[in-house]
Amino acid sequence: MPSDAQPSEHRHYRAIWISDVHLGTAGCRADHLLDFLRHNESDYLYLVGDIVDGWQLRKSWYWKQSHNDVVQKILRKARKGTRVVYIPGNHDEAARQYVDLDFGGIAIRREAEHRLADGRRMLILHGDEFDGVIQYAKWLAYLGDSLYTFILQLNRGFNWIRHKLGMPYWSLSQYLKLKVKNAVNFINDFENILANEARRRGFDGVICGHIHKAEIKDIGGILYGNSGDWVESLSALVEHPDGTLDVLYWTRFLPGRSPLSDIPDDAPAPPSQPPLETTCAS
Repeated sequence: MPSDAQPSEHRHYRAIWISDVHLGTAGCRADHLLDFLRHNESDYLYLVGDIVDGWQLRKSWYWKQSHNDVVQKILRKARKGTRVVYIPGNHDEAARQYVDLDFGGIAIRREAEHRLADGRRMLILHGDEFDGVIQYAKWLAYLGDSLYTFILQLNRGFNWIRHKLGMPYWSLSQYLKLKVKNAVNFINDFENILANEARRRGFDGVICGHIHKAEIKDIGGILYGNSGDWVESLSALVEHPDGTLDVLYWTRFLPGRSPLSDIPDDAPAPPSQPPLETTCAS
């Protein structure tokens, strides 16, 4: 269930997972991610792929100050003791050449293992390696990405109008995706494949990104979690001190703000946290 945290408070979680930020694109809601990072601390922070969108940056350069601020904020968290693990996805696959190295206190890994507070072993990966289109028809993935970018541009204009009319944020792109039968079937298949992979490898659950659909569910006794995205749902996965997981949709905690508005960049940094250890899978 979504968390009831209030943005006026600094909340501390045992772990936070964010993915599919797509820094370097106009669709990235870096301002809201920065706001989220300012209000939420954790012992572990997992960046579960597609943090930077290399596909779009190769086409044209787009990099606002807020995108740089997000990177700096994550680096600051790492310096202050948060254990940050970065698992590159397909859009930032160039970073995979640095797997097993650490930069600026950030561990870059192909995948990782996280133990919840109650002892359950979670496999952490982006998930693109289980997407047949990415693996066997990458040209189709590039085509789909271009179409998706166009829909996100429509979504931005659509929500600008809604904001002017005093209406809350609503994701046109996510609505269309979940209304297309083939897309729904793909999501279901993806979730089942990831759960089966975790089961095959002896894990109690799996946390991934890639499909931009935040979710927590039980699939045949395997805990499946998806951290969502920061272009449509503005969502993250969080672990509470007792090991329970929640999906947190940040737009629900921004009363009076539009997802098109800017967040001030001079907010004070939250207090530092002690360093912790994490176990990364090979």
